[in-house]
Amino acid sequence: MDMVKQWLLLVLTLPTDNPTARMRYWRALKAKGCATLRDGVYLLPASEEAEADLLDLGQGIGEAGGTAHLVCTPSRDESQEVEFRSMFDKSADFDAFIKSLAEARKTLSVLTPAEITRLLRRVRKDFEAISSVDYFPSDASTRAEAAWQDFVALADTVLSPGEPHQVEGNIRLLNREEYQGRVWATRQRLWVDRVASAWLIRRFIDGQAQFIWLTSPADCPPDALGFDFDGAAFSHVGDRVTYEVLAASFGLEAEPGMLGLGTMVHSLDIGGAAVPEAAGFEAIMTGAKRRGLGDDALLTEISPVLDSLLEHFAAAEKDAARKRQ
Repeated sequence: MDMVKQWLLLVLTLPTDNPTARMRYWRALKAKGCATLRDGVYLLPASEEAEADLLDLGQGIGEAGGTAHLVCTPSRDESQEVEFRSMFDKSADFDAFIKSLAEARKTLSVLTPAEITRLLRRVRKDFEAISSVDYFPSDASTRAEAAWQDFVALADTVLSPGEPHQVEGNIRLLNREEYQGRVWATRQRLWVDRVASAWLIRRFIDGQAQFIWLTSPADCPPDALGFDFDGAAFSHVGDRVTYEVLAASFGLEAEPGMLGLGTMVHSLDIGGAAVPEAAGFEAIMTGAKRRGLGDDALLTEISPVLDSLLEHFAAAEKDAARKRQ
């Protein structure tokens, strides 16, 4: 067995006259994954990070009217080592997590995109909470990791069938005059990146653009300009989503407000820097979907929203530039 050389013992007495503090520190100990040897004695595998955390916690307990002493000690022998390690076994937690994923899978087909996104965030938080205190990974953690990855893949398939994969490459600067009056095609059931890309095409690239909403990327006509699917003329390149690739391809990145709007689309499509406006735009998209709007009607309704957001981000850029002067 790979023996743990040292263990940290936190021996404490929580303040008796401050129930709020008692609950706060009890939750903090639980969040750090401490095992309970007996009432007031908590155990963690020794590490610099764990030691610093427990010292800070002990100081807070002392300031709140309790007492805390941190001791570092080795296991007495292999038998005690096995006993201590068993207190950190997360198999039951991971098995319960896998079971919760199985139940969640049954609901994916009836959830809206926003609901699926929120579900993914919650489930990821649950998985990370267990993993962060899994000090001795086992087969259970491996199974949970695999189940989590399968769940994410399934959610992505339901959320955006045919979602493009990232490819590496250079983005060439194109002449807008050569892309007028064209037929543009993307996957049906528009969501953030595709609706923003269609808006960008019609407003800045091809004012006479005609759109085809594809059941499958394989249905894309040979003379159409595809976007936001694997093999399309315009799709994800590097860490840029399709909207950002289109803006770069046609020299639109310097347009006022384009950077802020692109950051919002990026964050909603693949994650990234938090953008306050993203939650509102996601809510509008979700509401439009709930009203049963088709893709043509959705693009018509969302386009003025994107017009307004572009003006909003442009104004924010001007304000920021004035403050820097």
